[in-house]
Amino acid sequence: MKVLLYMDRGMTIKETLQWAKKELKESCQRPQYEAELLLAYHLKQDRMYLITHDRDEVLDVEGFETLIQRRAANEPYEYIVGEASFYDIYLFVEKGVLIPRPETEILIDLVAEIIEKEDIRHIAEIGVGSGAISVVLARKFPLLKVIATDICDVPLKVAQKNIETFGLSEQIEVHKSNLIDEVTETLELVVSNPPYIAEDFILKSNVVDYEPKEALFGGRIGDELLKQIILDVKERGIKYLACEMGYDQKEPLQAYVNEVGVKSIKFYKDLAGFDRGFVIVFNEGKQ
Repeated sequence: MKVLLYMDRGMTIKETLQWAKKELKESCQRPQYEAELLLAYHLKQDRMYLITHDRDEVLDVEGFETLIQRRAANEPYEYIVGEASFYDIYLFVEKGVLIPRPETEILIDLVAEIIEKEDIRHIAEIGVGSGAISVVLARKFPLLKVIATDICDVPLKVAQKNIETFGLSEQIEVHKSNLIDEVTETLELVVSNPPYIAEDFILKSNVVDYEPKEALFGGRIGDELLKQIILDVKERGIKYLACEMGYDQKEPLQAYVNEVGVKSIKFYKDLAGFDRGFVIVFNEGKQ
């Protein structure tokens, strides 16, 4: 890490941002923007403050330097500041949980349409992570009851913190479980953003070096967990299943549901036009 040029006389906000932008140019697509976000976080101010006080001296420059070092090493911004913007809320996140992605908002909207249309009251989420899906859906539907599962302890802890932060403990229960193995309640719908990346797929450093592998890789091919979820939900006689998937998994999953038998499957695309998920309607009753 380079030594700050103005350490002997202190640095202004403007000078600090100029330095930080240079340090982040290799690791960020928008180095100026991320430098501003991190300095605003460091100063406990908003970004507008940086513009209106650009000649003010930055206190604890060494502390800010540490934040920039972490980001320059490709650590995700969300882990550095401890929160992620998702849908209309901010969620607490830490290393060990998947950072919620904007494309998952599409999945939530599709599930919300089904819940509203069918007056659904009891659902499960497989792989709760930060709790993003369960929290947003519970906030949308105050009568909804959610069982949220995960096989790892850190996501369960983080999700519980977010559930309590938004006052949703009466609506959402977290269970340590492989898929829905430990869920005994009657369910009408299951939603999941499971691991679906093939184990030999090359990911960027900011993802593979920091985010939990358990939440990323779905097996040798990548769709193994998705197929198991489809089978489990079918065998439990649950009517609806909505999942995210990989951009290249539409054909094998279509072939799989043709083989096991479902009432219907509809695939959807993300904003970039890639196949991103599906909604399955199963024949009602125990299969």
